[in-house]
Amino acid sequence: MHRALRALTAAQAGMVRLATAIGPSPRPLPAEGADILLTGTFYADNWVAAHVAPLAASRRCRRLRVVTTYRMPDLPKVEWVRPPLWLSRLAGGTVARLAAFAFGAVRSRPHVVGGFHLLLNGLVALPLARLVGARSIYFCGGGPTEVLDGGVWGQNRLFTLMETPDPVVERRLLRAVGGFDWVITMGDRAVEFFRARGADAGFHVVSGGMDAARFAPATEPPRADLILVARLSGVKRVDLFLEAVERVARVRPQVSAIVVGDGPLLPALKAQAASLGLRDRVEFVGHRADVERWLRQARIFVLTSDSEGLSLALMEGMLCGLPAVVSDVGDLPELVKPGDNGFLVAERTPEAFARPLLDLLEDEEQLRAYSRRARASALRYETGHTTARWDAILSSASSPAEV
Repeated sequence: MHRALRALTAAQAGMVRLATAIGPSPRPLPAEGADILLTGTFYADNWVAAHVAPLAASRRCRRLRVVTTYRMPDLPKVEWVRPPLWLSRLAGGTVARLAAFAFGAVRSRPHVVGGFHLLLNGLVALPLARLVGARSIYFCGGGPTEVLDGGVWGQNRLFTLMETPDPVVERRLLRAVGGFDWVITMGDRAVEFFRARGADAGFHVVSGGMDAARFAPATEPPRADLILVARLSGVKRVDLFLEAVERVARVRPQVSAIVVGDGPLLPALKAQAASLGLRDRVEFVGHRADVERWLRQARIFVLTSDSEGLSLALMEGMLCGLPAVVSDVGDLPELVKPGDNGFLVAERTPEAFARPLLDLLEDEEQLRAYSRRARASALRYETGHTTARWDAILSSASSPAEV
């Protein structure tokens, strides 16, 4: 697998060089707004609303097309493009989606071409943008783990098959990141990571746009103490969350928790909860479109991930007035400030998470103060602020006469 992915990344670098040599220079964005073509794999409508909707709302965006196999919500100025069913059956969903993305770029020649996540969407988007004379854009939603050690610790199923780090693949991925016109990160830590390793691109921190009216504090008393919202995969470490709840239950037997999300580990996590004596303490409610309703039923937001960008679920929880107890990873410190609106946990142990949870649960006055400041801190990620950021980014690529 190491040899295969070294060959793949070498071929991608060769395609970038070839596309640069034969393709035209990027065109300035027109006054009436840019045509933008993106591709991505999505798991939740809230993620789409936070990242796609504010971009489409920009006055510098005329039309936004997104090639995906995910069933998308209706959004103004957004056209969802599905790959042909016959191609998906023949080649698989990922290959069909990327083929439809490439065909769309060559046929329509948009002004901006990009992908959500580097592997494999960004790797395909970069040479396509060079080939058709478009600006290239990479949405780094997963933070440094998308390239660290060759992507072996990330969530791309192909690159995790290496199982061990590969410095050659990492160098090539960093070189690809440096080739984009724009790299959109969720926070400053990711920018620092890339620049420290020599990736020199047009970095912009655009963490996502939240609907502050939809995600608002509860008006009724909560029924649960803790809530975790995440895809139930290994990197989210929900097993660690359950162990932390068990430690809290030793002191507060009445503690209760909600887990919102679905994923491959759901059966194992339910079995773990039962083995820890938490069958009646932890409620698994699956994937929920109305996540705000569940957030308003809890008192503290918890995230035990090994890796994150700047979690949208965290923003949503804090907008609902939930103090946060989260891993000190990725860009989470952009929002969570210890001693103000939550706690950052550096140690990867149940006890390390249980301590701040107990601190908050046993001090009602502190919990209320943290709750107020959590909401105030998250308001800077309201949708209007994010759309204004996109106005500025897209205007930077317009000709002087058209800005």
